[in-house]
Amino acid sequence: MSYTPVTLCFMLRDTDSGTEVLLGLKRTGFGVGKIVGIGGHVEPGESDAEAVVREVWEEAGIIVLEEDLAHAGVVEFIFPAKPEWNMSCRLFTTRRWEGEPAESREITPEWFDAEALPLERMWQDAEHWLPPALAGEAVDVVVVLNDDSETVASVRYPSRPA
Repeated sequence: MSYTPVTLCFMLRDTDSGTEVLLGLKRTGFGVGKIVGIGGHVEPGESDAEAVVREVWEEAGIIVLEEDLAHAGVVEFIFPAKPEWNMSCRLFTTRRWEGEPAESREITPEWFDAEALPLERMWQDAEHWLPPALAGEAVDVVVVLNDDSETVASVRYPSRPA
């Protein structure tokens, strides 16, 4: 099975009311209309970290340095009805960056309370892996989508003992 390599970066900041995470409203392409993490495809010759640094700059106008990224896990997405959509997504978090989030052609960035994520506006699978990733766990998850390519058929945690 082949997977397209993609990356996501979750910028975290502490406020008086708790920790916030930067997410964005997807304006174009895959996932349009949903709240998503900032990131995208890994280009040929790029490392996952290089790709996420580039994507964060392109989508939100923020400068993130590779050395400030923390590995937050991997999520494999399997789309049985559309295998060309299969993705292996490397997750990162960071608490250091330069600049303020700015809207791009692809994303309208917005800060959300990390304890009250807008899950009803996100891909359905996010509830299974995003909260633990933001809490500092390195997630290892395989998400299989239903034939509608939207709803979750199953979630497996391959690194956990059965």
